[in-house]
Amino acid sequence: MRNETRGTVELTLAMVLSGTLGVFVVESGASPFEVVFFRCLFGAAALGAYSLARGFFTGHGFTGRKLGLAALGGVFIVFNWVFLFEAYEATSISLATVVYHTQPFFLVLLGAVLLRERISAGKLGWLALAFAGLVLVSGVRPGETASLKGLGFALAAAVLYALATFVTKRITGVRPHLIALVQVLTGLPLLLPFADFGAVGGLGTGWLWLVGLGIVHTGLMYVLMYAAYAKLPTAKIAVLAFTYPAVAMGVDWAVYGHHIGLVQALGVPLIVLASLKVTLSGSAPARVVAPAPRTAGHEPEAASPAATRAG
Repeated sequence: MRNETRGTVELTLAMVLSGTLGVFVVESGASPFEVVFFRCLFGAAALGAYSLARGFFTGHGFTGRKLGLAALGGVFIVFNWVFLFEAYEATSISLATVVYHTQPFFLVLLGAVLLRERISAGKLGWLALAFAGLVLVSGVRPGETASLKGLGFALAAAVLYALATFVTKRITGVRPHLIALVQVLTGLPLLLPFADFGAVGGLGTGWLWLVGLGIVHTGLMYVLMYAAYAKLPTAKIAVLAFTYPAVAMGVDWAVYGHHIGLVQALGVPLIVLASLKVTLSGSAPARVVAPAPRTAGHEPEAASPAATRAG
């Protein structure tokens, strides 16, 4: 199998797995804080075991500054998950996932505010188009506070993910698996005060869904993505990233019977197109490195492009 073909298969599979994440969260029966805590716990075990088996801890490349940046990115990533999972509960997996894909626009705005980067007229146009799509997708009508609340949670998750991206892109010379490991480990003490362990005692089969979130959606999925990034050009990664929301919407309909209305459906391609254009316009022709939770890793053999937006 050709290198690029293999990368395409790996990233497609990773995005399909990402699209099923919402079902694992809902079926676990736990609250978002407990879900994220155990995702971090089981995810750390999976990533740690893989990194140890591959010898990644030897010559890891961490310095005090890089470790601090990874931990700060972890704070943003962990609470990004909490808000995203809250959005699932308040609205639907479909709506939350589509709104969550406004992340590239917040990254553009962060660059403008924190780095004084100029936003081109073209990007402003795509931002306006995405905002129009967001208004349509939200479908919020007077009195529908649940939808409005869910929209707010999803937007908060998108902002936090953009912050994590902004921070983690500044880490060089460290494998992405190790950065992701630091991030999920950061989540354990961070979420400890918020987790109600008494409430998860009677989850029963819900524990299988929580273990799956750690091993499948935080271990296997990240390994597949990092492997694919090294084999694929930025444009292909950006396009394949939208397998995630497509699968999430299909799974939400198949499992829970949730689907977006006609007016909301009109907004989806606006957000997708604008997000794709902004992502590609911000990418260098050469391969660049992606942020966490897919995290940036800058080893030559693992360096890879572009931000897909897996949950």
